Amino acid sequence: MHTTPTAALRPDYPLLAKQVASILEGERDLVANASQFAAFIYDTVADLNWAGFYLTRPSRDGAKEELLVGPFQGKVACARIPFGRGVCGTAAAERRTVLVKNVHEFPGHIACDSASNSEIVLPLIKDGRVLGVFDIDSPSLERFTEEDQRGLEQLVAVFLEATDFA
Repeated sequence: MHTTPTAALRPDYPLLAKQVASILEGERDLVANASQFAAFIYDTVADLNWAGFYLTRPSRDGAKEELLVGPFQGKVACARIPFGRGVCGTAAAERRTVLVKNVHEFPGHIACDSASNSEIVLPLIKDGRVLGVFDIDSPSLERFTEEDQRGLEQLVAVFLEATDFA
């Protein structure tokens, strides 16, 4: 495990927000926009090994909701995650961004990729509903800061505004 100095990794989030808005302009489809957004984040934000969506869907038995993997960049991922389980399920259940500096210290962490050491998960909330989460992993410990959280929340807001989920 390694720690990457975050000062060198700080993106210009206001500029990225403008770029995301431009990329998504004129398209409202969920799959198209989620694919473009995941690819943009993965390509633009340094020191990542996974960036993508888990979308809220009924569980297989229809009794509750869970997260189902959606468009992403990176290695093969876990397909389904129950609300409340792992970092993604916690962000969905608690309706808040979860920033984890060391995933090995997060109770119940789901290790889809053993190379991941830090993670940030942002809930997708629109009209009061949790539509899913946007998950970003890094091989570095302490990769994500509160500044990253604020900037990434801005980018997710642009994505949500530009995308139809129905």
